[in-house]
Order: sequence, then structure tokens, then C-alpha cells
Amino acid sequence: MKNIAVIGAGTMGNGIAHTFAQFGYKTNLIDVSEKSLERGMNTISGNLDRMLAKEKISEDDKNNTLSNITTFTELSKGVKNVDLVVEAATENVDLKLSIFKQLDELCSKDTVLASNTSSISITKIASVVSNPERVIGMHFMNPVPVMKLVEIIRGYNTSDAITSSIMDLSKKLKKEPVEVNDYPGFVANRILMPMINESIETLYNGVAGVQEIDTVMKLGMAHPMGPLQLADFIGLDVCLSILEVMYNGFKNPKYAPCPLLVNMVQAGKLGVKSGEGFYDYSESRKAEKISRQFTS
Repeated sequence: MKNIAVIGAGTMGNGIAHTFAQFGYKTNLIDVSEKSLERGMNTISGNLDRMLAKEKISEDDKNNTLSNITTFTELSKGVKNVDLVVEAATENVDLKLSIFKQLDELCSKDTVLASNTSSISITKIASVVSNPERVIGMHFMNPVPVMKLVEIIRGYNTSDAITSSIMDLSKKLKKEPVEVNDYPGFVANRILMPMINESIETLYNGVAGVQEIDTVMKLGMAHPMGPLQLADFIGLDVCLSILEVMYNGFKNPKYAPCPLLVNMVQAGKLGVKSGEGFYDYSESRKAEKISRQFTS
């Protein structure tokens, strides 16, 4: 595989494009919004500058990475003659099904179709593709250029050959691929999201405050980031979406989203991306100031 297309220029999409481009792959970054593409490229450039400042890469490395990325607003042009498409659009099943229907028509039958979904069934996504054996999950972790793990999710029909090739490709990106089967939430989020949800329940029930909950988990469990801070970092809307997928998939009440999480998403308090979640990010992206609603 030499030519890669990444659909979606948001946090995950631009991180995935950055990573492929940094390792020499010609990468097409696709988004319907020109502004999103501009923001995505600015993010990639900024992240490369930080790596350059830390002497992890050279000036040539930065320039080569940026030159390996081409942006597109038209899906048909962006996926033309690529070996692999990685879909990193919003975590919405209808949107993903629509994208994969189009990919089935636009791409060659040999093109591998991957989704960066964090919870949605790969088997369901593959059901709209004429040859579902080429559909697979590549669940990167955020921030993509830094985090080593890639969950490789086999759909019901994903072939051994495709799985092997994507495992090998991930290793070429200096990632650690882990193969998992296709059940709601896979492994990472099936374990992580109930913990985050229970942390929100703990706050909702008045057991402890935001900072206290995060401090217990950081100091007591050696987590680098408290669960409420992590939820803000992921995006509360994303957390809610994943929990809803698992709740609907398993019909088990233990995955039911906490009412506080639901209300915060409805109120637009999504975490870092909106400037406020459990913490207030109006002055800093660091979780230093508790949101006003949790301070009284």
C-alpha cells in the first residue's frame, strides 16, 4: 500500500493523515468543508512544529510530511486510485453507511476500506459493500501521532488476508496493532466508557467533586488523566454516542448513559472542543479550572 485516503479532517482524521504522511505514504485528506481541511492542515503543521522543537523530527521531515498530504472536498477525486481508505467521519452510523455505499461505487474492488469507528459494528458497515471481506476497523487512539495502539477489528466477513495486511501496515507506522472481534465498543471503549460513565454518575450522585474524582483515579490508579478530564478530551458527545451504541447493542442497563452526561451534551457542554465540560477551557486547554456549574 502506497496511496492512502483519509475521510474527515477533524481531530482523528488529521491525526491519521499526519501519521501516514510522516511515514512516507501519499495521503489524500478529504472533507466536505474547506474550512475543516484548513483547520486540519493547520493542526498537522502545528503538531509537526512541536515535534521539531523537541528535536524528534528535522525540518526536512516536516516539509516532506506536509508535501505528502493533498486535500480534497470531493470524495470521488480523493479516493481515486488509492490502496486504502480510512474513514474517520463523525461517529454516526447513518453517515458511515452512506460513505461506505459511495466508496463501494467509487473505489476499485481491490481497495481496502477501513473505518476508524470507536464503537459501530464493522459487520454492519460492511453490509452495504458488495465485497465485505475487504472492510475492516482501524481504531486509532487520540492523539494519533503519539499513541501506539491501533485496534484492528475484524467484521464477520473480513478476510484473513486483509486482516494480515492491515496488521502489517500498522506496524510500519510504528504502531502496536491488536486484533479484536466485532462487538459493540470493541475492547478499548467497552472497558473505558463504563468507567467514564460511572465517574459521571459518582459526580451526579454527589459522592465527590470533579477534581476529587479525577485526583483519586490519577493518584490511586496511576491514570495519567482523570476520567472526567479524559471525557472532556474525547468529547462528551462522542462518549454519549459510544455509550448509546453499546446500550442499544447489548440491551444491558449498565451501559445506559448517565442523565448528567445527556444533559451536558444537549446543553452544548462538550468538553475541550466547546470550551467547557467538566472543566472550563476558556483560558487554557489544560484542565485547571472547574466548570462553574460544579463549583457550588
